[in-house]
Amino acid sequence: MLHTYQEAVKYLYENLPMFQRVGAIAFKKDLTNTLKLCAFLGNPQTKFKSIHIAGTNGKGSTSHMLASVLQSAGYKTGLYTSPHLKDFTERIRINGIEVSQDYVVDFVNRIHEAIAEIKPSFFEITVAMAFDYFAMEKIDVAVIEVGLGGRLDSTNVITPVVSVITNIGWDHKDLLGDTLEKIAFEKAGIIKKEVPVVVSERQAEVQDVFIRVAHDAHASIVFASDRYTVKQQQDGASKIYAVYETGSGKLLRTLKIPLLGFYQQKNITGVLQAVDVINDLDFKINEQSLVQGLENVTSQTGLKGRWQILNNKPLMVCDTGHNIDGVREVVNQINQLQVGEKHIVFGVVKDKDVSEILNILPKEAHYYFCQAQIPRAMEAETLSRSAQAFGLQGEVVPDVNEAISKALSKAKSDDLVFIGGSTFVVAEIKDL
Repeated sequence: MLHTYQEAVKYLYENLPMFQRVGAIAFKKDLTNTLKLCAFLGNPQTKFKSIHIAGTNGKGSTSHMLASVLQSAGYKTGLYTSPHLKDFTERIRINGIEVSQDYVVDFVNRIHEAIAEIKPSFFEITVAMAFDYFAMEKIDVAVIEVGLGGRLDSTNVITPVVSVITNIGWDHKDLLGDTLEKIAFEKAGIIKKEVPVVVSERQAEVQDVFIRVAHDAHASIVFASDRYTVKQQQDGASKIYAVYETGSGKLLRTLKIPLLGFYQQKNITGVLQAVDVINDLDFKINEQSLVQGLENVTSQTGLKGRWQILNNKPLMVCDTGHNIDGVREVVNQINQLQVGEKHIVFGVVKDKDVSEILNILPKEAHYYFCQAQIPRAMEAETLSRSAQAFGLQGEVVPDVNEAISKALSKAKSDDLVFIGGSTFVVAEIKDL
């Protein structure tokens, strides 16, 4: 019997393989364990409506935006995302409020025997926990973010009212496939029979995969970028996003959203189309709820780490972009900033091919190579050696917060301090 939240979380971390910490060894290419856990709990995943979100990049932001919009429309809204940044309870929320620590303790005690028998992974347990909590709290709808891939992800035991796929890029090639088409097929695995599909971005290399899978499932499919084009208009504490009708160029609305990354333009497109689809399914989301949900997404859902400004003089920004496409978007935004010198605090995980990422990082910057405190982290010294081959100069400061302090001590008021490369580096920022 576990008595405290600290004991419960320690038990989960130490007894169950966790992909975020140890990598591919924890990834189960099978839904059996999740189905067994859900059966043990009385199949909670069948007791609420859900929206399922997959994609290489943008699925976290998309999930938070949709949850915020539903919340603003008056729906009791569950949100399941991963990984967490600061505390385990961030993964499971209702109307933005994290699951209680007492519930986590109770849940682990309740299924202790099932854990011993089924031997699930950390992720399989957290998915079952989220479904159990959402069913117990009698929510109206849950937004469920895929952990990895789609087809064989533990979340894929739900039958949602709509499936959303944000985009396809290079990530987890060892697990999902060595071509974009193979990766797209894994993401397309969340498409269910006769459940409408929204794909945020039409990508020529993979569009046929989605069309084929949707056709076979008799599922309607729409590419959001065919309907909406979103453009950022100005800087500031929030950005103004202008929404145009694709093709005609007609301005449909402007939105003020506190998500500052350029890449959010693509995510917003998918969110708008998803809202259109769920409004056709007897949900009632009016313009006021849509606007309010998007304007208040960070305060209503606790979204962190997406081009988040932590300080202004010097400008200090962090971003969780960690694969080639995510980092490319971040570098594009860095390159457009009017700043003095660039100080980049950077760390990665060791199961990624970092050469592509290092190749696109700004050369005219001073680097502080660090490593998150997880087994998967690439040693800062190793990263530094690899970076030198790409003309990146800097120093090795393994501790994330020490690296940040060093960067801040050297930066002038008009400089940039950027922190990123890995979700787990961002997670360790003291001031996040």
